[in-house]
Amino acid sequence: MMDLKSLSGAVEQIASEKGIPVEKVMGAIEAAIAAAYKKEYRKRSEIIRAKIDLKTGELQFFQVKTVVDQTTVRIVSEEEGEEPKEPTPAEEAEGVLPRYNADRHIFLEEAVQFKKDAVLGEELEFPLETHEDFGRIAAQTAKQVVLQNIREAERSSIREEFADKEGEIVSGVVQRFERGNVYINLGRAMGIMYPNESIPGEHYRLGDRMRFYVLAVQNDVRRPGIVLSRSHPNFVAKLFELEVPEIADGTVEIKQIAREAGSRTKIAVSSNEEGVDPVGSAVGQRGTRVMAVTNELGNEKIDIIEWSEDPEKFIGNAISPAKAKLVEILPRREAKVLVAEDQLSLAIGKGGQNVRLAAKLTGWKIDVRSQSNPDAVQEGGVAVAEEEEKSDEAQKEQKETEEKIVEEKTKSD
Repeated sequence: MMDLKSLSGAVEQIASEKGIPVEKVMGAIEAAIAAAYKKEYRKRSEIIRAKIDLKTGELQFFQVKTVVDQTTVRIVSEEEGEEPKEPTPAEEAEGVLPRYNADRHIFLEEAVQFKKDAVLGEELEFPLETHEDFGRIAAQTAKQVVLQNIREAERSSIREEFADKEGEIVSGVVQRFERGNVYINLGRAMGIMYPNESIPGEHYRLGDRMRFYVLAVQNDVRRPGIVLSRSHPNFVAKLFELEVPEIADGTVEIKQIAREAGSRTKIAVSSNEEGVDPVGSAVGQRGTRVMAVTNELGNEKIDIIEWSEDPEKFIGNAISPAKAKLVEILPRREAKVLVAEDQLSLAIGKGGQNVRLAAKLTGWKIDVRSQSNPDAVQEGGVAVAEEEEKSDEAQKEQKETEEKIVEEKTKSD
């Protein structure tokens, strides 16, 4: 018999510390005991299950067999010399059936003798002799299984907790740096921000509490589970949602957003309710709302413009803070924008940034020219709308980083 009081206390403590259900901890312990039993007393090809009765402390062992027939397994003669094994994923996709294994399978006609209503695919349990004395190797196996199962249960619990936070903002503390990656303590979980997901020029210090955009919650146990970002355009959108009640309740809607992280962002807003000024709502009284977002982003400049279904008006708004004198709509989603001579540098922006962001925001090719000399093409004044994508080099760098993390994690495990 087991010491139920000690076992129950240990299970509850582990469940509380790891934030996982008591049932999963018990499952991990039972799997470990079954592994130790199998290591010491049974064949490798068998499936063994252990059960602990928490009321009596009794420990029981079972051999598990799946009910099959000639349509669900392959019958191979012994002289063919093929080892019983499960088909690979590729073979399963091609419809290759597993080979019949007497240690794991039982034919339907035999199964009904043990259970009258047995059906194909059902798992039957056959009681085994109880043992509580396991050797050193079996005990080590049990320990490894417990640790592995609890780690997996903890990872699963964290994935479930953060699954609905993908695309949302979370708060975390900067914990460490490794090969350009920033590791963030999110409480129960550890998040990672790759170099290309950080804001260029932004400095991070140990112990800093910051906000992050949850870019992805990965199911692959070999990779860091929660990928964070501060450079993603949606990070800005979510910050406005937190600061502007009208955006949070849907009165004001963010229609488009274009960002060059650490430098400038353009955001197009519209109102879903007559009488509500979308730009004024996002800016806030005396600019308090937009200033709160700007401060979070390290003083990144933010242009808030009114969205319009009229391309001419929308493009004219998009080159803000410059004022458009004339917007000429051309074929193939191209537009020529004329501005006053003294507004030309403002409309184009440093290195063509303003017109470039305006093109991304509107989805139009924009050609900014001087009203006094409309035939002259300006340097940096033409921008083509294109999706913001990571460069091949950035993708390669991130992939290499992930592979190194996986390799080191495998070694440490």
